[in-house]
Amino acid sequence: MEAGAIQAKPFTPFQIEMLELVSRVSSEAEMKDIRRLLGQYFAQRAEDALDQLWDEGVLNEEVIEEWKNEHMRTPYKQ
Repeated sequence: MEAGAIQAKPFTPFQIEMLELVSRVSSEAEMKDIRRLLGQYFAQRAEDALDQLWDEGVLNEEVIEEWKNEHMRTPYKQ
């Protein structure tokens, strides 16, 4: 296979179900609502995961303060 080529994978049952649902969308407004709902769903999952990390002591005020000063830029060669 050549570099950068995408290998086709069969759809999972979940992906097929999502495609079938989206195929019933009949307007831009409906698609906008679906995007908003999916965004809310994944935002809630992220918030729940952060809450769990906080409850487990992995994440705390000290860690957040460290993040403020962290430089994560990609070093580029001059």
